[in-house]
Amino acid sequence: MEEKQILPHHLELWQKTLNWTPSSSVLEKWQELYNQILIKNKYLNLTRITTVEEFWEKNLWDSLAPIIDYDLKNKKVIDIGTGGGFPGLACAIAFPESEFILMDSIAKKVNFIDETKQILNIENVITLINRAEIIGQDINHRNKYDFALIRAVAEISVCLEYTLPLLKQGGIAILYRGNIEQKEQEKIAKVAYKLGGELIEITNKNTPVNNYTRNNVYIKKITNTPKKYPREVGKPTKNPL
Repeated sequence: MEEKQILPHHLELWQKTLNWTPSSSVLEKWQELYNQILIKNKYLNLTRITTVEEFWEKNLWDSLAPIIDYDLKNKKVIDIGTGGGFPGLACAIAFPESEFILMDSIAKKVNFIDETKQILNIENVITLINRAEIIGQDINHRNKYDFALIRAVAEISVCLEYTLPLLKQGGIAILYRGNIEQKEQEKIAKVAYKLGGELIEITNKNTPVNNYTRNNVYIKKITNTPKKYPREVGKPTKNPL
């Protein structure tokens, strides 16, 4: 019988770095989420991050750090390309009064999230198997969200084309990145403007234990995205703006 692996709580580190501390209920659910990932990861390839310290730093702390300063109460948040549920599922556990839509094109990963939210009794998560190019043109999703999260699934201009059509005016796209090259930084404001957005800031908030590089891009939607965006499936990645 395998020994149960216990996630660190790091309450002082949460408080010191983010001025926030998870409740006991949140800690319990994160632990159970970790347990489920370890069980299913053997055949689903949900994440390569499985040691307790790395999981805490890269999948919990890293998921919450870019969004923790925003008031998410009663807000509608979409996580595009959620994979095994990061950042969306980790954040949904921490913010039960917000609605999270977790989207991925890989059905097996979305099915894992569906099973896990039942086990953990998470009531504020809705899942979606689809592509960002398709839902961005769907009236049920376009212009509907307060926040759109996207974690390094493609280059920045592609991420902007995926996220901005989904946001309400005044909504915020948060791009989770590692390094951002200078040429990418130069393009952000230009591409954002083309899609109806405005660059608010780019922040650097490296991880607290191993100092992994973390940059986050914040784009506010200020006007409607032109109807032709997002383009059809595959075009944003083949021909980035």
